[in-house]
Amino acid sequence: MDPQWIRWARELQAIAQIGQTFVGDNHFDRERYVRIQQIAAEMMAAGTGLDVRAVAAFFDAEEGYATPKVDVRGVVFDGDRLLLVREASDGLWTLPGGWADVNEAPGPATVREVREESGFETRAAKLLAVFDRSLHAHEPPFPYHVYKLFVRCDLVGGAATPSHETTAVAFATEDELPPLSVSRVTEQQIRRMFDHRRHPDWPTDFD
Repeated sequence: MDPQWIRWARELQAIAQIGQTFVGDNHFDRERYVRIQQIAAEMMAAGTGLDVRAVAAFFDAEEGYATPKVDVRGVVFDGDRLLLVREASDGLWTLPGGWADVNEAPGPATVREVREESGFETRAAKLLAVFDRSLHAHEPPFPYHVYKLFVRCDLVGGAATPSHETTAVAFATEDELPPLSVSRVTEQQIRRMFDHRRHPDWPTDFD
């Protein structure tokens, strides 16, 4: 689970963002919400080592009612092998995926991410898991609250083709997993996807 300080900072940021959205013309209350957001930025900067101005700008860009962000991950099997991509940013491996876009349903978002990062064409078939990132062993912690959707996608075509975000594409069996990008996916989550392959009638995992 994420450390308590980052959970506090995220909650303060959400309160400040929502407060500024709905406070109306009350100048004094707006000032209070702005100060709460500054405190959240200071907490986040102190805990992560980031520049407080960068964190404040990060928070300033968010508007409206604060809600969790959505990360989608494609779970694509070829027999007993699972599709993985190597991230250009850290040189480690993960399930293809990324942020869902506005006006994009979860299935098409996952299919798009798989295609963009691996070159394979797929068809979204089943939602295997909805995980709260902060309750799993991801590192480092995020300033935002994130839900992670793991979608089983059936392979229908294409060929292994790295992108500007990925440097390699490969299928791996459960006993030959490469070093994982734990910011994006954990070993426990990967092994749970193999469990779902062995038990296709299982319901969706959540939390």
